[in-house]
Amino acid sequence: MAKEKKGNKLIFAIILFSILYIIFAIKTLKTELHLTPEWTVDINSTTETASGGASYAFRLGQNIGYFTVDGKIVSNIPYPVKATISDSRYATFGFDSQSADFFSPSGTQEGTINEKGFPFFQDDRMFVFLPGGTSFAALDSSGKRQYTYDYYAPITAFDSCETACVAGYADGMLVSLLEDGTVSQKFAPGGSEVEVILGAAISPDGSMIACVCGQNQQRFLISKKSEGSINGKITYHEYLQDSFNSQTLVQFNEKGDSVFFNYKGGLGIVDLIKNKSAHVPIEGQIIQIQESGDLLFILSRDSEKYTLTGIELMDHPILKFSFEADCAFIRTVDNALYIGRDSKISRLTISRK
Repeated sequence: MAKEKKGNKLIFAIILFSILYIIFAIKTLKTELHLTPEWTVDINSTTETASGGASYAFRLGQNIGYFTVDGKIVSNIPYPVKATISDSRYATFGFDSQSADFFSPSGTQEGTINEKGFPFFQDDRMFVFLPGGTSFAALDSSGKRQYTYDYYAPITAFDSCETACVAGYADGMLVSLLEDGTVSQKFAPGGSEVEVILGAAISPDGSMIACVCGQNQQRFLISKKSEGSINGKITYHEYLQDSFNSQTLVQFNEKGDSVFFNYKGGLGIVDLIKNKSAHVPIEGQIIQIQESGDLLFILSRDSEKYTLTGIELMDHPILKFSFEADCAFIRTVDNALYIGRDSKISRLTISRK
């Protein structure tokens, strides 16, 4: 009888172990990423009966416009010289324009920017880079100046969030300003033989700025606003082994807990919580980074060769393919990845199986 009880206990233990193993094994199994093609549309096939809902901006070559999630081209506007576009509005202009009208995605004129220079739209925000390339103005929703920031060196990098903006300059100066034009941070990172800001970004809450700066001892750094001072506190920096000699991408993620930067040969990712960085080899120069949950999609370019790289958990490449094109873009919306190539836009649904 005792032996029988011991046998029953052993069998029960084996069964319990098997059940627990299966449960935990299922939890640890990684699902595979799937990109399912849904549709491809030519940007020249505009429609006047586009479904309601949001539309999203595109730029392909000398064309800008808007498309919908169901594959309707709301508008396609050729521009001969220059243009700026966001999901909220667009404008076209020339090198010597004295003013620029701006329009809603539906094509309704919303106002006029009565300023010389180059308008720049980012989300709902409007700026204009003034003649000479050293000064800029922030505009309100009607196109009127809110404030102007003047400097003597050319602007080489710029970014904005809802409450602030940051500008980088050819002499190595970095300046962030609040909505009313008050200087929040202003300093020159230094540390390189040639001082220049090649890329800059501001965090979603406006408290941090990041940049790639300098030539010969090029480095990436992050600065956080210090109370009572415009001299930012450097919270992270690293020297880059190989130097870019052109403008490069720097971008905070949507949550504001990570920041990305393009260096020669790869993508740097800094975890702001752990204050640690990871590096992912990337072909060509990165021109766009888009997020979808814990996935990153990176579009890079080397001449006419574009490469799309997918990264999981910030630093694990899981997808890579290349294609030839004269121009391209990527955009993520919810569980969809949109890829623009020359005159076509395609939707791929993102899933895991």
